[in-house]
Amino acid sequence: MPQISEMGKIIPASPIRKLVPYADQAKEKGIKVYHLNIGQPDIETPPIALEAVRNMKLSVIEYTPSGGNHTLKVKLAGYYQHLGINIHEEDILITTGGSEAILFAFMSTLNPGDEIIIPEPFYANYTAFAVMTGVKVKTVTSTIENNFALPPISEIEKLITPATKGIVIINPNNPTGYLYSKEELEELAKIIKKYDLYLYSDEVYRRYCYDGLKHFSVMNLPGIEQNVVLFDSMSKRYSECGIRVGAIITRNREILATALKFGMARLCPPALGQIAAEASLDTTDEYFENVYNEYIERRDFMVEALNKMPGVICPKPKGAFYSIVKLPVDDADRFAKWLLEDFSYNGQTVMVAPASGFYHTSGLGKNEVRIAYVLKISELKKAMETLAQALKEYPGAQQA
Repeated sequence: MPQISEMGKIIPASPIRKLVPYADQAKEKGIKVYHLNIGQPDIETPPIALEAVRNMKLSVIEYTPSGGNHTLKVKLAGYYQHLGINIHEEDILITTGGSEAILFAFMSTLNPGDEIIIPEPFYANYTAFAVMTGVKVKTVTSTIENNFALPPISEIEKLITPATKGIVIINPNNPTGYLYSKEELEELAKIIKKYDLYLYSDEVYRRYCYDGLKHFSVMNLPGIEQNVVLFDSMSKRYSECGIRVGAIITRNREILATALKFGMARLCPPALGQIAAEASLDTTDEYFENVYNEYIERRDFMVEALNKMPGVICPKPKGAFYSIVKLPVDDADRFAKWLLEDFSYNGQTVMVAPASGFYHTSGLGKNEVRIAYVLKISELKKAMETLAQALKEYPGAQQA
């Protein structure tokens, strides 16, 4: 029988989605599943985006330009200019979600065998994209005890070899919710400049920074303008994950010209998604204020509820809507599966993402999970009650 590819054998399953069949089976048995595993907000998409799709005047849904609609790029550039980030439409390539932005950027700047450095834990799909491009991931480990702050720059510098071509950061961080400070990024920029590396920055969650903290973009780091590659997405900012519209943003025109060739090969980003995305950029500040306050309420409730559970440790996220949570269990992968296969409380259970899939170093995250606080408070309360009961009943529970 023909064999599958070596790449297919080593690419990891998503820790966010790999347990979906077990969740489906639980639902078939009539069990209510609270999805804390995936960053799919229940926040309403801005009405202006929905109306734009409903009222579109197209008689034919045609291919768009491979680099995205010009009007969308102009409007997105204006959004960044409003934030004090001086870019123009020529600095933007529209992609099919943020995922394609990452993949195109890696394919445009890295060769098989090149190395990139990423603080772990990190968004699990970066591992998959590295496998797809033949790139080697090296990590510096941030810890729950230090609230997942960026490890010392000296630790990053120790990992740099002649094969190192870039450093990846996610700010605010998925899965930890950590927000890198301007000072941390300035220190990182020194390393980028010293070794002439790429700095890939995933700033998808920039709109959600809490407790008076401000987001600082790597696009405003002086002296490394040609080294910086920014990843953006409409998905989380406007609660419209299904439109699949993202962007590569860089002042390095050679990168964009190269990425566009990959864009031509896949033809174009989603036509209807771009209509929704362009309209979304007119979303009012009132919408964001309401969403921001909602996430603050959810975060504060969840963090307090989790830390009241014996043996549970949950740092307070500074941004995004995730946290890595340490649980008193023997194996978080086993626990997550048990929740869906063997446990229910008042006809309900919870689905979490085992954190081992967000670490690159084998053995790390074994008793941690990523939890997304994307459910309304009434459901989040029930989910926390259910999780607390599960920790009492789980056969592999550890003494607090």
